[in-house]
Amino acid sequence: MTTMRQRHIKCLSPAGFHHMAYVEWGDPKNPRVLVCVHGLTRCGRDFDFLAHALAADYRVVCPDVVGRGMSDWLRAPMYYAIPQYAADMVALIARLDVESVDWLGTSMGGMIGMALAAQPPADIAPIARLILNDVGPVIAASALARIGEYLASPPDFASIAEAENYIRTIAAPFGNLTDEQWRQLTERVVKTTPDGRIALRYDPGIAQSFIAAAAVQGEGKDVELWPLYDAIRCPTLVIRGENSDLLSRETVGAMQERGPRARAVELPGVGHAPMFMTDGQVAVVRDFLLSG
Repeated sequence: MTTMRQRHIKCLSPAGFHHMAYVEWGDPKNPRVLVCVHGLTRCGRDFDFLAHALAADYRVVCPDVVGRGMSDWLRAPMYYAIPQYAADMVALIARLDVESVDWLGTSMGGMIGMALAAQPPADIAPIARLILNDVGPVIAASALARIGEYLASPPDFASIAEAENYIRTIAAPFGNLTDEQWRQLTERVVKTTPDGRIALRYDPGIAQSFIAAAAVQGEGKDVELWPLYDAIRCPTLVIRGENSDLLSRETVGAMQERGPRARAVELPGVGHAPMFMTDGQVAVVRDFLLSG
């Protein structure tokens, strides 16, 4: 059961209904479900290599968070925020017809996972095991500034090669990937516009809530979510890229001492964020999920 299935679900925001797309791998009747959620401007197809590798053990579900990938764009960009994303994921879990799932979240996807895992009461929270990929309860202001520089005004391109050069530049912290992997990571997040240009497949409106949240936090200040993290009770693994500018070693150390007392792994030769496109990185995920 390694064939990918493309599906979607109807979700609701205060501005109306929207479709959230997702891809699914593995046996659709397998009660063991892993939900993999991508970073701020990426999509569920980032997890193709990981999903294929785990499909024998898991039903792997990889959504495109609203406003990204094949999902709809919100009519009111102000709702691009964790509460809306978490509500959409609850609808997805209900569609999957399981009481709980294991969760792997990269960056924004990890924040959504923390939000769900922290909700009371703990005995019915839908997250059984949580993997936080290069994200934690402290998010460095410098990383937020770097992301904000390209978020609001995405360029378009004359060719897929131009688009790939751009992705290679802004996503250089992903590490030393092959040419084929860079092409895959590009093709999954672009679309052809009616005038034949190549555009990134995300709503620039997501920058509105991102910028507003940064303004509330204060210029140059880290985001701190320790109360959320401390409320988590499920087994948790935090994965840090060795060169990450978003998740510090100091934060990882604190995560091991409080809240769910996360296990921690640091992956060499990568920054923000590991993409699980090598056997070694996949093994870190598999070992935690299947460790009992």
